[in-house]
Amino acid sequence: MAGRLAYMEGDSPDGTNMATLQEIIDDFAFLDEWEDRYRYVIELGKALPDLPEDQRTAANKVQGCASQVWLVSHSAGGADPVMTFEGDSDAHIVRGLVAIVLAIYSGRHASEIAALDAIDTFNTIGLVEHLSSQRANGLRSMVRRIREEAAMQVAA
Repeated sequence: MAGRLAYMEGDSPDGTNMATLQEIIDDFAFLDEWEDRYRYVIELGKALPDLPEDQRTAANKVQGCASQVWLVSHSAGGADPVMTFEGDSDAHIVRGLVAIVLAIYSGRHASEIAALDAIDTFNTIGLVEHLSSQRANGLRSMVRRIREEAAMQVAA
């Protein structure tokens, strides 16, 4: 595998088990079978840090997801803050989708997040077409929520 999927053993550059967006894209390109790709999404979810129980509130719950999904945003900076996100789900595959969404958006300026549609990335790796309609709708709800929070930060 020449180092692919190495972060799963804790070898990511930042010392966490979280994959970068480029690693995720590269790994999807490396995996040929959709069964392997689904397993990979589940592994991404397993590597996602647990959201503390006190953050699993109604205010942090994403509406429009069939599974329970929570997203928490943090911002630092002035007029165009850098935003980071935490998230979790009670479903394995959805938790993996959360991990991918966080890899796409966390660490970017609010203006970039508001302008960036993560669904394009999911289309690039071919994942949207392999999701059930409920999961795809939930994914769109997560993306919409993050982009709306970023837009509010820019407008503030």
